Amino acid sequence: MPSQVRDAYDALASIYTDFVRGKLEEDPLDRALLGLFAELVQGPVVELGCGPGRMAAHLHSLGVDAFGIDLSPRLIEIARQAHPQMRFKVGDMAALDLADASVSGVLSWYSIIHTLPQQLPGILAEMHRILTPGGHLLLGFFEGPELEPFDHKVVLAYRWPIDLLAELSRQAGFTELARLIRQPNPGQRFPGGTLLLRKTT
Repeated sequence: MPSQVRDAYDALASIYTDFVRGKLEEDPLDRALLGLFAELVQGPVVELGCGPGRMAAHLHSLGVDAFGIDLSPRLIEIARQAHPQMRFKVGDMAALDLADASVSGVLSWYSIIHTLPQQLPGILAEMHRILTPGGHLLLGFFEGPELEPFDHKVVLAYRWPIDLLAELSRQAGFTELARLIRQPNPGQRFPGGTLLLRKTT
């Protein structure tokens, strides 16, 4: 699955970048969530599945020492070109080239949606490993009444019930601080879910 995700986003990197351009500026709720996250973190933050770097760049504009990692080499090229003052590198969130307890925040904004369900506990464990004690994780995802795949325009994706994702996060050593389910924006098919979590064990 990681190679399929990488190849799909490489092939559509320019189209995807154009598609997401400006969307954060149009969405005060997402900006508010990122603002809250920026206030909570006390050190470096990594965005996993950063794509063209727009969310990490927004955190950077708020004074956060943010950097990004993505499977797609082409998207990382675009992120570096768009934000030369920031760090972006190719990597797999299932096996991160980051030291234990090396970041105070992890942002995963709709990047776990392409993860096979059986692989998600391992990815949550990786997020837990790289976070400092008390560090924060902000997860964004497509929410649904049950775990189910759907035909995402780039590559296969999954909707997650927020209760199930919260329970998997708890099992990985996180405490839930807040949750949000939002109705679809114009042009979106599904509700969005957000979990704000803290590493506690």
